[in-house]
Amino acid sequence: MDSTVEIIRILLPLVLVGGIALFVITRLKKKSKQGIQNKKKTKKAQILLDSLIPLGPIVGSLIGLLFSLFFPSQLSFILTFGAAFGLLAGYFAYEYYGNKE
Repeated sequence: MDSTVEIIRILLPLVLVGGIALFVITRLKKKSKQGIQNKKKTKKAQILLDSLIPLGPIVGSLIGLLFSLFFPSQLSFILTFGAAFGLLAGYFAYEYYGNKE
């Protein structure tokens, strides 16, 4: 019974993070093939738009690190989920800011 719980604790972050990363990558690949990538008029706005997805995991990891300081949890587990949800938040910010005039 203990080995089953340990296997689940090891594989759960991998499956969830892999699912989130696969979702983001397939959505961006689909938009790229259709040729409907988000573009901004100014160079500064385009740089910000292109930086939203990579900055998401960094900010998510920092939030996970702060979360692990105040609540008892496994650091690798929290950092993994922080980076994954940061990637997802960065993608949604990219979509929102890219569609905004």
